[in-house]
Amino acid sequence: MITNRIVHSDINLSKEDFVSDQMVKWCPGCGAHAVLKAVENVFPEIGYKKENFVFVSGIGCSSRFPYYVNTYGFHGIHGRAMAIATGVKLSNPGLSVWIATGDGDSMAIGGNHFIHIIRRNLDVNILLFNNQIYGLTKGQYSPTTPIGSITKTSPNGTIEHPFVTAGLVMGAQGTFFARVLDNDIKMMTAVMHEAAKHDGTSVIEILQNCIIFADKTHRQVTDKEVRDDYQLHLKHGEPMLYGKNNEKGIQIKGTKLQGVVVGLNGVTIDDILIHDQYEKNPGVHRMLGKMGPPDLPVALGVIRSAEFETYDDMVEVQIDSVKERSKIKCVDDLLNSGETFDVD
Repeated sequence: MITNRIVHSDINLSKEDFVSDQMVKWCPGCGAHAVLKAVENVFPEIGYKKENFVFVSGIGCSSRFPYYVNTYGFHGIHGRAMAIATGVKLSNPGLSVWIATGDGDSMAIGGNHFIHIIRRNLDVNILLFNNQIYGLTKGQYSPTTPIGSITKTSPNGTIEHPFVTAGLVMGAQGTFFARVLDNDIKMMTAVMHEAAKHDGTSVIEILQNCIIFADKTHRQVTDKEVRDDYQLHLKHGEPMLYGKNNEKGIQIKGTKLQGVVVGLNGVTIDDILIHDQYEKNPGVHRMLGKMGPPDLPVALGVIRSAEFETYDDMVEVQIDSVKERSKIKCVDDLLNSGETFDVD
């Protein structure tokens, strides 16, 4: 696999280099503020020149992101961020391309572009803000809104089965999927760094709180009273343990994952599943992505990071191959080939 990354180990950038002079207009208490801080933390560590960063977005609260990061940016239209980012990356493979999108922008009107950028495995990084609601347009239910939820467009409760983001990403043959909470800037920063290192499409689902239209929508995972039992922090090569004292773990039995207590019913630490984020077979990754209350915790961190060829690498290889076989090497060669005519 080739790589078109332009990484400079001698670059000395700081968080302040990426702080925009624009007023941040998200609501006070919105989880997007924490995401922005994580981006400002990680960009100086990636190793690109400042002018090699590009942020692309569609429409929605999350899509204001290009204004709030001091990099190049492109504010697109509803659902089209993936298509725009594809053009940006293919025209200049040396750029570090980041996409800010929401659960509605990416999985509703932009659903087709979303699954195909993942399927192609283009080397871009997608930050998917999942607040389970349409926030910018004032509270309509989205593709991830839990069934039965009362919203502006479902006064009697939603009757649609919501997407599980991880299932959609891995069903589209995703090579990198991670999930983080908007109240954990340290984890967000670390996961974004992992995404930047991954050669291929990375999707980071951020469980974000919309304080106005879907406040505490992720409370089953984030509330202080339950978080120990419903948060599984994954680390590559380590056993999947959770609970206040890491007394619980994940075990695979047949074709299912189950939660067990270490030391109970003969269960030992050796029975607990070891996380392998680099495994190419997505079977266990898919099961981890779909876990959740009330029976199991939510998997957080990098769930999948498998290496496969990228679309942009293969395009470059194909272009080079065609150039080698063709007499036409540039536009001038094309214009001067074959029959020509003069216009007086």
